[in-house]
Amino acid sequence: QVQLVESGGGLVQAGGSLRLSCVVSGRTLSSYGMGWFRQAPGKEREFVGGISRSGGRTSYAGSVKGRFTISRDNAKNTVYLQMNGLRPEDTAVYYCAACQACTLAVHSTTVTYEYWGQGTQVTVSS
Repeated sequence: QVQLVESGGGLVQAGGSLRLSCVVSGRTLSSYGMGWFRQAPGKEREFVGGISRSGGRTSYAGSVKGRFTISRDNAKNTVYLQMNGLRPEDTAVYYCAACQACTLAVHSTTVTYEYWGQGTQVTVSS
C-alpha cells in the first residue's frame, strides 16, 4: 500500500516562503513521477507542478513558474515544493500525487495520478 504524507503548510504573509514535503512509503519513490496540485475553496483541483521519476524534467503551471520549485530526493523517498514570493491567491490545500505510469514525461492532469496525499493547508495573508 502506497502512502503519501504532506507536511510544511501553514500561515505566511504575502511575499513569504514555505517548503512543503511529501514522504512516500510502501514503495520506492523512484517508481513514480510526482506532482503537486492545489485546491482552493469552491474551485477545482489544479496542477501546480510535477517532476519526472529521475528528477530530470520539471513542469510548472504558469501562475507559479519562477516562484515555485519542485525537487525530489529518491534516497529519502521525499518530494519537495519550495514556494517563494507567495501571494494570497496561492491560498489552498496542497496535495502531492504519485503516478506509476509516468515514465519520462511530467503529466498535469489529476486522472493520471493513482495515489494522493491527504493535503496540507497553505494560507497566505495580504
